[in-house]
Amino acid sequence: MEMRGKKTVSAEQAELLRQIPSVDELLAQPRLAALSKRVDRNLVVEVARTALADLRARIAGDSNWTALGLSAASVEELISTEVERILSRSLQPVINATGVILHTNLGRAPLPETVVDEFRRTATQYSNLEYDLEAGARGKRDVHTGELLTRLTGAEAAIVVTLRCGRARHSRGAGPRGEVIVSRGELIEIGDGFRIPEIMEQSGAILREVGTTNRTHVRDYENAINEKTRVLLRVHPSNFKVTGFTDKPLLKELVALSQRSGLPLVEDLGSAAWLIFPSMASASPR
Repeated sequence: MEMRGKKTVSAEQAELLRQIPSVDELLAQPRLAALSKRVDRNLVVEVARTALADLRARIAGDSNWTALGLSAASVEELISTEVERILSRSLQPVINATGVILHTNLGRAPLPETVVDEFRRTATQYSNLEYDLEAGARGKRDVHTGELLTRLTGAEAAIVVTLRCGRARHSRGAGPRGEVIVSRGELIEIGDGFRIPEIMEQSGAILREVGTTNRTHVRDYENAINEKTRVLLRVHPSNFKVTGFTDKPLLKELVALSQRSGLPLVEDLGSAAWLIFPSMASASPR
């Protein structure tokens, strides 16, 4: 069997490798010494070792590599720049010239100064986030926004959740192995791998697909309702579009079906829109 020996380096490469300064020598340089006092020294050491290992690999892999950039000062500059890059803010202000006000890639909508001031006031000290001051006992964090939303919408109760959590809760109300009816044309993937079927699976619900990719009718939803059905789901397609021979129920048709069946209709709007649907209080529960 042919033995594969270690890769040999030329005399020039060996000389270049000997010129690489040590970590201790680098940390004694003025700029890195000052940097080690200002930030975590372990970070500076880690970056220095990585930089030196990279230099060794480049020299060993390229016989034509020159000694340029091997001085302690040049390597110090390389390490300092990388440490500053790691510690710098990754989020930077930009100008939104796209014409899209609520732009997902640009941070959605900027917050008003009054909201930022309120965040600063409450987030920089302890608060009664989950404590009932009147009862002197643990309370519910939902009450702070719940009362405002119920006054605004006239709903019996309200809760604010984050995007993924909200989408998972769409079907969580279905209970273990409860069915959620959704159109096949709305089984989308958006953003960084967000998929409707996977969110449904995580929630413990059974996804009942109806219609086809391009055409779904309200009768498809109605025919799929059974004793296990808990939610009617309508999903905004985001940037996904099907053109040509297509059809989907109007929202008012699904609202009417929701009222007839007593099943809640959940619409994932996919944006910061605010809609108030007709009251379902008169619908008899299943």
